[in-house]
Amino acid sequence: MSHDDFAFEPVKGLPERPPEHERILWQGRPATLQLAREAFKINWITGYFAVIVVWRASVGSIDAGIAGALAYGLPYVGLWGLAMAVIAILATAMARSTVYTITTARVAMRIGAALNVTLNLPFRQIANADLSLRGNGTGTIALETLGETKFSYLVLWPHCRPGHVRVTKPALRCIPDAANVSKILAEAAETRVAQPVIERRTAPAEGDLVAAE
Repeated sequence: MSHDDFAFEPVKGLPERPPEHERILWQGRPATLQLAREAFKINWITGYFAVIVVWRASVGSIDAGIAGALAYGLPYVGLWGLAMAVIAILATAMARSTVYTITTARVAMRIGAALNVTLNLPFRQIANADLSLRGNGTGTIALETLGETKFSYLVLWPHCRPGHVRVTKPALRCIPDAANVSKILAEAAETRVAQPVIERRTAPAEGDLVAAE
């Protein structure tokens, strides 16, 4: 029997139902393999172990030929396999627990495999969005917010712009078809920000006394 850990959500990826005038335009999550490459540096780790295996195998072959090469190199092949398995599990867990949402009013990010949090970013609080696009179509959209709002790098990682630790920027990380998603985001934000903000004030009732100076 299947079990949904997020069945308590009234709407997938959101902590509560959006207002009637707010519509969901797009939802997605990171691509697992791309997340493993960019956030967990799986290619760098593979390269590191390849160098170690070749070096140890070379040392073993000098001492005892092919048997020595296998004896010296195979343990590091096993360590590489273990590292790949751990990274695969972590990347899969983070990707499956993540839901990025773009509505007509905001960007919402449900993140966290162990400790789940939902980040709401209204368009009026977003100053800029930066797209980093890969050749396979995946990409990362980093969001720069207005005001003094600060985010914890440790809480957001890996859902933040890489390399920006001092000023942490939330990011829709490693999403497929990122160019089209960025277009949806730009159009929704432009439409929302262009709408006038109407402030409601209670007018004094007829007959109320108005103090004169």
